[in-house]
Amino acid sequence: MEATAAISAKRKSSTWLRGKAKRNIVLYIFLAPAALYYILFHYAPMYGTLIAFQDYNPFRGMLESPWVGLKHFQKFFESIYFYRLIRNTFLIGLYSIVFGFTVPIVFALLLHEVKHRKFRSLVQSISYLPHFISTVVVAGLIVMFTSPSTGLINGIITFFGGAKIDFLREPGWFRTVYISSGVWQTVGWSSIIYFAALTSISPSLYEAADMDGANRWQKVWHISLPGIKPTVITILLLDLGRVMDVGFEKVFLLYNSATYETADVLSTYVYRSGLIDQQYSFAAAVGLFNSAITFALIIGFNQLARRLSGYSLW
Repeated sequence: MEATAAISAKRKSSTWLRGKAKRNIVLYIFLAPAALYYILFHYAPMYGTLIAFQDYNPFRGMLESPWVGLKHFQKFFESIYFYRLIRNTFLIGLYSIVFGFTVPIVFALLLHEVKHRKFRSLVQSISYLPHFISTVVVAGLIVMFTSPSTGLINGIITFFGGAKIDFLREPGWFRTVYISSGVWQTVGWSSIIYFAALTSISPSLYEAADMDGANRWQKVWHISLPGIKPTVITILLLDLGRVMDVGFEKVFLLYNSATYETADVLSTYVYRSGLIDQQYSFAAAVGLFNSAITFALIIGFNQLARRLSGYSLW
């Protein structure tokens, strides 16, 4: 009897799954390209991380290259560049979160307070535009604006009696240029999700606050911010998990040997070690170390957010 009941339950489950698959076939078709993309370009390449534990020889291949264990990781930890790379990557990532995360929230709150719809739409449209400019073009604009000879910024500085600054060759200015340009490029686009969360808050809450005599600041503090709290925490967790995942392209386009002290990050070091110096296994070890740190940060911050606020990604 028990065996018969188990078989019957299994058949019912199979029938239910087939029926559900048929009902949602269109959704699965839409999901297929994204799933295929992640399988081909994110999961399949994980096999290549094995060379981090080998003295990889392109002519011998992964199957015949000798295994060396943690040799390359130890070499990186003992490198004179280890501290500099970790410091630069962490600081650039941290500053990007501090300013790139908070400014869009403030911008969304300000937009939400604007009552004139046409003016608000105009401001939103203008703020979105930099997001659609490619990183190469943005880097070119930065080079033009910060040029010590013909740059607009130095022109303004000299107009007020200051001395010209070669921003892209001064190590102390690199992070400021990188972060400020990143905020300018992403503030409008990043504010969309916060503005959408603000519009979902019931207008009756603001009406009740008006009846109680609350001013705008009190309504923002007691209604708007608590209303978007889950969204803010979710985005913050995602950003904190990427604190060590500083983008390669923009740093590579802006940095030079004079700014390595503050601009050289793990991704650019991996590029130079792997493609220029052809230390494939060593570069793979550095990249794998960075990925492991990023993964640990995501797990840790998710647990911390769950304990402190009750919200988490999973």
